[in-house]
Amino acid sequence: MTTDSSHDGVVHHAPGEHHDHDHDHHGPAYGLMRWITTTNHKDIGSLYLWFSLIMFFIGGAMALVIRAELFQPGIQIVDPMFFNSMTTMHALVMIFGVVMPAFVGLANWMIPMMIGAPDMALPRLNNWSFWIMPFAFAILLSTLFMDSGGPAGGWTLYPPLSLQMGDSFAFVIFAIHFMGISSVMGSINIVATIFNMRAPGVTFMKMPMFVWTWLITAYLLIATIPVLAGAVTMLLTDRYFGTSFFSAAGGGDPVMFQHIFWFFGHPEVYILILPAFGIISSIIPTFARKPLFGYDSMVYATASIAFLSFIVWAHHMFTTGMPLAGSLFFMMSTMLISVPTGVKVFNWVATMWRGAMTFETPMLFAIGFVIMFTIGGLSGLMLAITPADIQYHDTYFVVAHFHYVLVPGAIYSIMAATYYWIPKWTGNMYDETLGKWHFWISTVFVNVLFFPMHFVGLAGMNRRIPDYSLQFADWNMVASIGAFGFGFSQLLFVWIVIKCVRGGKQATDEVWEGARGLEWTVPSPAPYHTFETAPDITKYAVR
Repeated sequence: MTTDSSHDGVVHHAPGEHHDHDHDHHGPAYGLMRWITTTNHKDIGSLYLWFSLIMFFIGGAMALVIRAELFQPGIQIVDPMFFNSMTTMHALVMIFGVVMPAFVGLANWMIPMMIGAPDMALPRLNNWSFWIMPFAFAILLSTLFMDSGGPAGGWTLYPPLSLQMGDSFAFVIFAIHFMGISSVMGSINIVATIFNMRAPGVTFMKMPMFVWTWLITAYLLIATIPVLAGAVTMLLTDRYFGTSFFSAAGGGDPVMFQHIFWFFGHPEVYILILPAFGIISSIIPTFARKPLFGYDSMVYATASIAFLSFIVWAHHMFTTGMPLAGSLFFMMSTMLISVPTGVKVFNWVATMWRGAMTFETPMLFAIGFVIMFTIGGLSGLMLAITPADIQYHDTYFVVAHFHYVLVPGAIYSIMAATYYWIPKWTGNMYDETLGKWHFWISTVFVNVLFFPMHFVGLAGMNRRIPDYSLQFADWNMVASIGAFGFGFSQLLFVWIVIKCVRGGKQATDEVWEGARGLEWTVPSPAPYHTFETAPDITKYAVR
């Protein structure tokens, strides 16, 4: 099926048609050095995903320490300083060590396959961007074993509290810098790949939504990570070099740190969820047996969310004494950002409407995502209202809100993506029955864990406290039971993945009936080098 295309001088092969000349030089090396020196996008994608899974259990163990302490009122298990370290480290590990690396791993695996590229544009940069990560987290986690203990100022590192940390402070700042360097390198690579490596005929408006959401996310990362780097560098110089950026005694302003931090922090929220939108926009059409409803509007909505994310940051700061005009601006702009997000939810529901739906595990996780992410979005709208937010601010209501967005949101989408694409990665089908058990157990416990937090938050329980009054005891006990149930149910996920990697029913090339896109036209498992020549996409639906 090889055709000579005279208009571009490129010899096209149908997807899945691979020439094995020099095959000995093209396959993977073996042993440890393969993984250390690899520049193959699939290998690096796998490294990111395994790293993310390991960090998921480390961050999860920290969460279980928090919930064990909060099981009953009183100081039960750990001292308050260590409790504060756990809340801070749990957030840093989950955000920078789990969600972001998992999305980058999925991008590495899938973007070249989705756009018909042979690999990522900058393979050696790709290798570096991964290998910086384990060192960054080794530095971060090592602070727990230092005399002064780990960071204990919350993941936002607000001064003056964060400046009162011990000697581990500098290590935390350097770890954050390394994480940021890794993210920016990965993002530059993704932008370069999408712009320069698309197969002939893969125009921007034919790209799968996952590729679009990652392109926009990469720009967000490139724009915001340097802002975080600047903020933490100013903290470092305040602590060690006598500057007074955030010290009121020297003429600085601690609230300025909040402005700088949240200018990074709010786009970061969308960095953690936009790739999830792309995953869900791939899965729902497949199992609804329909094209994605309103593809163009989804692209524009994603771009709108990214733009608006830069002008809503101070809704995290309604209690800092902002002028009325500022409060009104940030309240209105925050409400405005819910419109493109609502467009996405509408499009997903419209895609499912009257579709020939089946409910395999990826679809269950996708539907769970849509429902529970919407709950998180609605509580976010409540937080956008300035006078109401003054009551909600720094309570467990906020904790419930962002965990509904990040756990049944980002984490569910990563699990959905794993179930959806793992047959393509391994060539084996996962155990469908166990996958459905994993979904239902996780969904029951994730709601038992986070929904009661709305109640204790509305009743006035502060976040980041190791002890609380008796009135909050019942719901905290329920939430802690949910935490242990949810945490241990993820061992089932690990078992399903390992079982699938080791063997199982042979997956077909298409894997899912009705799946669209170039990745479903290559063999399962996907060859080590997918498209050595550009695929002829005129014969295949790219999206």
